[in-house]
Amino acid sequence: MTEPPSLRIAGELRAQIERGDLAPGERVPSAREITRRWGVAIATATRVLAALRDEGLVRPVPGVGTVVLPRPGSTRRESPLLAAGAQVPRRPAAPGALSVGRIVAAAVVIADAEGLDGLSMRRVANALGAAPMSLYRHVADKDDLVLRMLDATLHAARLPADPPPGWRPRLEIATRSLWAAFRRHPWLAGALSLTRPQVLPGGLAYTEWMLTALADAGLTGADAFDVHLTLFTFVRGIAVNLESEAAAQAASGLTGDEWVATQETQLRALVAGGRYPRFEGLTAQGYDLDLNRLFERGLRHLLDGVAADIARGAT
Repeated sequence: MTEPPSLRIAGELRAQIERGDLAPGERVPSAREITRRWGVAIATATRVLAALRDEGLVRPVPGVGTVVLPRPGSTRRESPLLAAGAQVPRRPAAPGALSVGRIVAAAVVIADAEGLDGLSMRRVANALGAAPMSLYRHVADKDDLVLRMLDATLHAARLPADPPPGWRPRLEIATRSLWAAFRRHPWLAGALSLTRPQVLPGGLAYTEWMLTALADAGLTGADAFDVHLTLFTFVRGIAVNLESEAAAQAASGLTGDEWVATQETQLRALVAGGRYPRFEGLTAQGYDLDLNRLFERGLRHLLDGVAADIARGAT
């Protein structure tokens, strides 16, 4: 009897893990990579990863992919990829050592790993090895803590002191800096509000940078602020998918590619028959969702539109 392709591929990857070719913390091929490398269907690739998970050899890490787990009794140091999905270690706090900065830093680490839903004053206190009530001498409550976290992460997304000439390069620097902050902190985009903006010094510094760049392009007042908010909303709109995808992956144990594979049969049945020929062709061809690519393409289109508006205003 011929061995099913999923078992054969899983066996090859298992052998690589056992030999150490794929070390603890390293990514194994994604479902899409398996389809390309071995020439199998996405459903087969999904079964490969499921088999490795069932054997306890790999696990999905939100925002990273499927990575190799340490083998029992292994003394190898865990990779940062695994640590990215691990719980925050408890660190005893020396008496009187608590500060706003330490509390905020610990809270950011927890939110990065578990989202804002996993954040609580007790959780932060445990991470710092402190009594929960001791935190309230430094921050008023969780809402106050989240505001301080927002400001800290926006301040960390520093913009250069000497900006390059030209409005467009400066807007590109600022929006890419914001996107990088959202990538580092998946909870950040959902926590920031457009309609009820929080009063944050870090956010105001970003806004001032954008308005100054647009003023150099000849846009001021409401026109400049409209452009700034449009760009902010665009970046935030893509970034809100980061936390929801991380949560869905943690809850289901499936990466985005693996989840799509579970819908493949139903989707093909829906588009069959020629009613949606363009989408059917795209489905047959395959599409890799890449948020970085969407961000760069969308930013280019938006800035092209801003340039066109400026040119029309100048004529």
